Amino acid sequence: MQSIGIYTLANDFVYDQLIALLNSIEVNVSPEIPICIIPYDDRMDRVQREVESRPNVTLYDNQGKLEQWEEFSREIWSHHPKASQKRFAKIVRSKIRLQRKMVAFSGDFERFVFYDADTLAMKPLDDLFDKLETYDFVFDDWEHSKQRLTALNIEMMEASGEFTESEIRPRLHCSSFFGSKRGFFNEQEISQLKASLVQDREVEWINEIADAFLFSYLTFRGPYSIFNYTLSERAGERTGNCADADPFVELDNVLYNEQGRKPIHRIHYMNFPPQDFAKLSQGEDMQIPHKDVFLHYRFLKNPEDKPTQLHQPKLGTKIERFGGKAISKIKRWLG
Repeated sequence: MQSIGIYTLANDFVYDQLIALLNSIEVNVSPEIPICIIPYDDRMDRVQREVESRPNVTLYDNQGKLEQWEEFSREIWSHHPKASQKRFAKIVRSKIRLQRKMVAFSGDFERFVFYDADTLAMKPLDDLFDKLETYDFVFDDWEHSKQRLTALNIEMMEASGEFTESEIRPRLHCSSFFGSKRGFFNEQEISQLKASLVQDREVEWINEIADAFLFSYLTFRGPYSIFNYTLSERAGERTGNCADADPFVELDNVLYNEQGRKPIHRIHYMNFPPQDFAKLSQGEDMQIPHKDVFLHYRFLKNPEDKPTQLHQPKLGTKIERFGGKAISKIKRWLG
């Protein structure tokens, strides 16, 4: 068992993003810190070869634990009010796989940090690991500030008479980046949480079928202490992290919060599909913020393969892709 480490969730579909993340961790966090990749599914051939080339990187291989968290997720979502919608079956397949990241709580690291694969690490984690001496969970996101579609239904929870909005909001969070400790969410606790979710119908408190929203419920209902950098009393610790929402400045391939030039833990490329990063890595000029920074880390170990010039896709390719997106939207609308 190791004292500290990093987890991520990946497969071959996010290969280019995974390589960029691993390289950014090596440069900006530590070249020696152990990293464990949790398999999203069985598409792991390219990832497996990459792991074999990196002495500090391993693959999580406890299939039983992976299946336990999938089954927990499947059962909980089957009782969600939106489970009756036609598109539920398609949604839940992807969501239960995302729940696999929770195996981190029974992994080899006593204290750990989880990064989503669509992320680039931007600074060391010393302060975060220090905070885990005091807190059970450390987050760095702005979920608590959302006014629409929060992780948990605040009005419904207030109506129960147990909580107030001021008690609920500070404990809402995402699951794309967090620090915690081994041993939480053991079988007894999961059994109790399942009873609250299913028998007491608290699953109705969760606004959407989303792994991050379920994670917010799990930490909210547990006896856990939480620190969120975005709620810190120190202004220097409150920064953005989303590639499509927050402005950053770049210095030597490291991004900083534009306001105050504050160091950020990571840039999160949520809402940008993995195939866009694959195209960018092949030299296509995609509309991705800070694409040069991404390419720097993606090809850090093989600069000879880095595109020297980005090109626009041909008109026919653009039309074909636009048509494909339109058809996909229609299919989702029809259920």
